[in-house]
Parts: sequence; C-alpha cells; structure tokens
Amino acid sequence: MKIIYWSTTLLLAAFLLLSSYTYLFSKSTIEGIKELGFPDFFRVELAVLKLIAAVILVVPFASSQLKEWTYAGVGLFLLTALVAHITHKDSIYILLLLLVLMAILIISNVSMNK
Repeated sequence: MKIIYWSTTLLLAAFLLLSSYTYLFSKSTIEGIKELGFPDFFRVELAVLKLIAAVILVVPFASSQLKEWTYAGVGLFLLTALVAHITHKDSIYILLLLLVLMAILIISNVSMNK
C-alpha cells in the first residue's frame, strides 16, 4: 500500500507544483484564468495554496488531520476547475485530465488511511 500511496501522492504533488508555477509565470495560463472569469488575485492565491498543499502532502511528519484538510482543499479546487472548464466549453482533454487527477487524489487519500 505504501507504493500506491507514495506514487499517487508524488504525482499529485508534482501536478500541484507545476500548476503553481504556471499560474505565476505562464502567459497562456494567466490569460486562460482571466478568460474563465477569475480575478488576478485569485490566480496568485491559488498558486500559493497549491504550493503549500504539495509540501504538506509529501512531508511525512504532517499530521493526518492536516493532510485530510489538504486533500479536501485540492478536491474542491479540482471540482471548481472542472465546473469552470465545462462552463467555458473547454476541450474534453482538460476535463479528462481533471477527472484523472481526481482519481489520483482519491487513491492517494484512501491509500494513506490503509
């Protein structure tokens, strides 16, 4: 179970780190977030929260309760992103990626508790 936990958790953390970076430095991502209707301060806030979430998920000494709240926050972000991209009528590939990330999130969370 540890292999499944660490594999999915590291994948999720890598996504969060990459996403955080693009939220701050990628012109296409910055423009895309504006097109979705989100204000610029929200983009920066999400980038910081994703960075914090990635760290909490991979730090072994973080409490289980803190990790559970982190999973909830990331899940809420992914759900919000899914709704925003559906509303914006974005590519099916973005929607599929978000669903895969939700599955990875769930697997990581479930395997943490086993």
